[in-house]
Amino acid sequence: MIRQEAWPEGTPAWIDLMIPDRLVAQAFYGPLLGWDFAVGGPETGYYTMALKHGQPVAGLGEPMGNEAAPASAWTTYLAVDDIEATVELARAAGGTVLLEPMAAMEFGRMAVLTDPTGAVVGLWQAGTHTGANLVNEPGTMIWSEALSDDLAAARAFYGAVFGYEVADMSGPGFEYASVSLPGTTPDEAVGGLGGVGTQPEGTPPHWQTYFAVADTDAATALVLELGGHVLDGPSDTPYGRVARVSGPAGEQFSLMSTTEPESADGPV
Repeated sequence: MIRQEAWPEGTPAWIDLMIPDRLVAQAFYGPLLGWDFAVGGPETGYYTMALKHGQPVAGLGEPMGNEAAPASAWTTYLAVDDIEATVELARAAGGTVLLEPMAAMEFGRMAVLTDPTGAVVGLWQAGTHTGANLVNEPGTMIWSEALSDDLAAARAFYGAVFGYEVADMSGPGFEYASVSLPGTTPDEAVGGLGGVGTQPEGTPPHWQTYFAVADTDAATALVLELGGHVLDGPSDTPYGRVARVSGPAGEQFSLMSTTEPESADGPV
């Protein structure tokens, strides 16, 4: 279903990728996820919206001016109602602000911080751009999770900032919890927090984006054809068949199968 309202506070609302060459990224993600692209003007640094059925689902950007290029990675932006207040909550809870709240023209207000484990996460207060208009279907974001080696610290931080309801899902050799918005149930989880055993040893803390695909094996094979790499899988999980892969600049993300049909063109 196409959504055009602002996402509830604490929901992963948007994702974008800073990459040295957006045209290379378009050549990779377009065929892989069925995206079209709308390129912004020079005042936006040619920030590019990835579109599915004409609806924004992700962003692609390049460093502007003389900015040093950061390591290429997908950034998850959590929806907030008052970005200044949320940034202060994050500071008080042990987060580090990398980018103070700033206006993104009329589109909204953004900030970027690291949680106490070191994972980078963005905040988005909607203006004319509310975030992803399509999720949970092929070619769109289906899941987001913060991964580190300190689940307790992550739970404490995100609980303090967003008031998440946490459901422990840990098992032998790994620690994991789903998070839901206040007043909702684990069945309505908006994301996850992973600790020990969820990633290969030495993986830095980060937020991981999962994209839905109709066929994980076919999509994984296409990643290789398009010049990406397969890091793990495909393998079956209780929630779908999953593969962890990387794109043309080394950015990591995951693919997850879904039986959800694609939306028809236009709002439903």
